[in-house]
Amino acid sequence: MPIYIHRLRPEIFTLTDTLAVRWYGLAYLAGFLIAYLLLKRLARRGLLDMNPAKVQDFLTTLAVFGVMLGGRIGYFLFYQPRVLLEDPGQLLRVWEGGMASHGGILGCALVMVWWSRKYKVSFWNLSDNLCAVGPAGLALGRLANFINGELWGRPTSGSWGVVFPLERREFYPGNALADRRYDLDFLRSLVDEGLLIPRHPSQLYQALGEGLLLFLILWSLRQTSWSRAREGRLSFAFLGAYSIFRFMAEFFREPDPDTELLFGWMSRGQLLTGLMLLISVNLLFWFKSNPSPTQG
Repeated sequence: MPIYIHRLRPEIFTLTDTLAVRWYGLAYLAGFLIAYLLLKRLARRGLLDMNPAKVQDFLTTLAVFGVMLGGRIGYFLFYQPRVLLEDPGQLLRVWEGGMASHGGILGCALVMVWWSRKYKVSFWNLSDNLCAVGPAGLALGRLANFINGELWGRPTSGSWGVVFPLERREFYPGNALADRRYDLDFLRSLVDEGLLIPRHPSQLYQALGEGLLLFLILWSLRQTSWSRAREGRLSFAFLGAYSIFRFMAEFFREPDPDTELLFGWMSRGQLLTGLMLLISVNLLFWFKSNPSPTQG
């Protein structure tokens, strides 16, 4: 018997039958609040090439067009391209879920390119500072994934295994067993019958690796002369470390539905992460061949 059967509710409190305040939304707000406070601190210390008063505008633009739009488009392009072709309106139904961290990272990069050109500031300075604070938001997002009972891990026989009822579509809202989603005795009976199985809490692994640990590493490096000596170093450190943490975590995460493992073992997330690492390595060689960092 696993030590925990997931029964957490995604809602903090419900306002109406169709409107509720959810942990996932709170995680996003908290992540941007933390980023706002930390970036303002970096700006006041002269490490961020931006007036502290502009930080809010920068983060708002980044949130809407980088994280939200980039993450949403990335999810469908990388994981559900057929759905987007058959029903483009699905892109706007954000309440049904579906975000991709790789799409969010790419979206943020494009926003920073636009911002650096518009305001004549260093792209690498923006990138370094965002990389120093961003993993804190990634950690909160993965914790929210765990609370939602989504993006669960692969089966495990370990005592730390967690049962996620939503692995069975019958528990989805509007389906046959939706009303029994939080019935502990009923869920235990399904576990005993083998209809629900313990799984790795891979969301927590990711919250720790690509979230908390990555934040502590990069925030510490941002305070050193190593990162200040050459803009862009911290960005490459982020890409490399994130790729490694994510690639490792994917071995414990259940592959996305309707996707096949490449070569019999590589998930779609690992493919995208591997491409990210390959791109970062090529950019690093290009970066080293240029005597000065790219400005604007």
